[in-house]
Amino acid sequence: MGAIFYPPTEDEAVRPRPRKAAVLRISGIVQGVGFRPFVHRAARKAGVAGYVRNMGGSEVEIRVEGDEGQIAEFLRFLLLEKPPPARIEELAMVEDQPTGLREFKILPSRRGARLYSMIPPDLAVCEDCMREVYDPRDRHYRYPFNSCAWCGPRFSMIEAVPYDRPNTSMRDFPLCDDCRREYEDPDNVRRFHAQGISCPRCGPRLWMEDSAGNRLEVEDPISEAARLIDEGAVVAIKGVGGYHIACLATDDGVVARLRERKRRPQKPFALMALDLDAAREHVEVDPQAEALLTSPERPIVLLPRRPGSPISDLVAPGLDTVGVMLPYTPLHHMLLRETRDRILIMTSGNEHGKPMCTDEECARRRLSGFVDYLLHHDRRIVNRVDDSVVRFTAGRVTMLRRGRGYAPAWIRLPAELERPVVAFGAELQSAGAVAFRDKVVLTQFIGDTDELENLDYLDRALRFFCGAYGIDPVEATLVADAHPGYASRRLAERWARRAGVELATVQHHHAHILSVMAEQRVPVGERVVGVAVDGLGYGLDGTLWGGEVLVAGYGGFERVGHLAPQPMPGGDLATRWPVRMLIGVLSTFMSDSEVIETLSRHGLTERLPRGEVEARVALSQARDPGAPRISSAGRILDAVSALLGVCFERTYEGEPAMKLEARARGGKLVEGVEAPVSRGGVAVVDTSRLVESVMERLGDADAGDLAYTATYLLGRALGEVAGEAAARLDAHFVAVSGGAAVNTLLVRGVEDALAERDLEVRLNSRVPAGDGGIALGQAAFALALGLREG
Repeated sequence: MGAIFYPPTEDEAVRPRPRKAAVLRISGIVQGVGFRPFVHRAARKAGVAGYVRNMGGSEVEIRVEGDEGQIAEFLRFLLLEKPPPARIEELAMVEDQPTGLREFKILPSRRGARLYSMIPPDLAVCEDCMREVYDPRDRHYRYPFNSCAWCGPRFSMIEAVPYDRPNTSMRDFPLCDDCRREYEDPDNVRRFHAQGISCPRCGPRLWMEDSAGNRLEVEDPISEAARLIDEGAVVAIKGVGGYHIACLATDDGVVARLRERKRRPQKPFALMALDLDAAREHVEVDPQAEALLTSPERPIVLLPRRPGSPISDLVAPGLDTVGVMLPYTPLHHMLLRETRDRILIMTSGNEHGKPMCTDEECARRRLSGFVDYLLHHDRRIVNRVDDSVVRFTAGRVTMLRRGRGYAPAWIRLPAELERPVVAFGAELQSAGAVAFRDKVVLTQFIGDTDELENLDYLDRALRFFCGAYGIDPVEATLVADAHPGYASRRLAERWARRAGVELATVQHHHAHILSVMAEQRVPVGERVVGVAVDGLGYGLDGTLWGGEVLVAGYGGFERVGHLAPQPMPGGDLATRWPVRMLIGVLSTFMSDSEVIETLSRHGLTERLPRGEVEARVALSQARDPGAPRISSAGRILDAVSALLGVCFERTYEGEPAMKLEARARGGKLVEGVEAPVSRGGVAVVDTSRLVESVMERLGDADAGDLAYTATYLLGRALGEVAGEAAARLDAHFVAVSGGAAVNTLLVRGVEDALAERDLEVRLNSRVPAGDGGIALGQAAFALALGLREG
């Protein structure tokens, strides 16, 4: 049974103290963060004997023997003085009989799990390690892979649990005598039993090649790479979770050349700045942004551009924000320190539509066509991990991409699952997940699974996590998106056939709302009102959805409101060419001649690849009774973006809406624009009237103000419908999720409508609101398939 130890009273202290023993199992982030060495030091300070060891479930087992006062002191140290990256989520303690142990040891790891712990994410280099890198007297001077128990690669190099050096790619680098002494020294706080440490004598090494694969004989590859970049070269750099492509961010010619070579005409490039001072020269950094930029996770943070910044407009065309991160390895820091601008483009090293390269062979084959040089190292990347991306939405931090620094930390459910779960996510910008007990472990960002290599990577990632957490698909619930055409759904079907189990499916927007419910730990059995706003998802009525108000529980939902379904002429073509979507909307309240005349008057027919001929074909498609119909917030924002001359071709996910949001920044409401709601059995927001009323103010109202008004009113109308539903349900908040739920103006509209009823908006914060968070909702859906309260 469990036991609690209290310090002895003064009277008790003079009497002989009987020896006690206890066994502790601890889970959380307790492997790969210097936790066992810390436990060893705490035991020595408290005077207890025993041992600590990693277990196969990524948890830690501790045995302590001593008197009550010593054990109480040990527990105090354990809870109050743990290493900065460590996190204790569960602590199970049982009494045991003393066995006469006289010293405290770190024992070899043991397989077999009772508790499960998080596989540690990759952590940014700490200040202590960077001080060593720049200290000429230190043996780690200018060592690009310096790390310690508190920082450095973790998940990206782990092959199996528990997290021990033989289970990582660092097994390729045996410790030298100096590193071995630090590793075995209990008084070395940062390196005692730190699994990833190395030095210039025994660790990974750098080398450079040109794009033809010829090795460059240079004394200092980092200095050489910095020199070449300053001269205008494009350099591929192997980092923690994959390759980056680095070049000057202030030279239009260099950026234009990279865009042309990479076939990336508009999608923004990420930047890496040496430090906060360098970042502040180019973007607005408030205290909240500073905390994110300097956090151990070191995500890319989307921040407003500072007026007068010399950063090329080609870095983020049509946007008023740029994504900036700070260096998270000594390699990046030294490179930035030696460049003239102290800020560089640092974007993912991949071909268009392909996953990021993680090894030298891929980099030579795929990147040499658009880089001039390659900076390699010989530490294997086991798990590809893209940089995480966050932004601010209505004053709150929201996640766009969950990768390095955050993955694969788990998220806890409000109850325990009856069976483990494997969730396959959605289609675009996706991730999968496994779940067990009350924990959901999302994979790192996978990407678009309609690309075969990404689909294969999803398959491998799910198998890795199933192995790490002891999940047998035969005994698990498999969950996928309800869309029958998704590649992730077909992968799930293959798993189900092999395991001989049935596949559960979840409606796309229901899963979005469930992801917020899971983050908020809404109790099983309760329902919430949710607003799901995105590009599209497979609807239960045969149409495509994307602007929905749902009353949702874990096991099902009721659709109580939505945007008016609009024709989507040409299907996916209307997604790529927003003028097509505009034609679909115009066709609902104009004659054919009026549509063509309106398009011609505003110069929009020429924005289609085949001009007026294509416009007439699209109009004919829109009139076809069999045309796809969609109630999507994303597609309406696309149509408004085209109407206002903001964006005419979608070259990356969310581009028209993102540029519309940028155009709307600082705008004000325009009178006469409206998004009326018809209330019957199911409320419908009249998006045809919204577009029509925007058209009526064209010419006499500022385009930025119209962009602001259309986006805000779209959110407000959905908020009004959600508020009415929440009042009937006696709810206290409304969940808002989906790819468009990161749009500040749309969320503000929902918030303002709900504020009139004293209701709050709850957004995703730990997973992306877009399809990168769908797998969390899918896992939460399994709570309704059988549960026990947790």
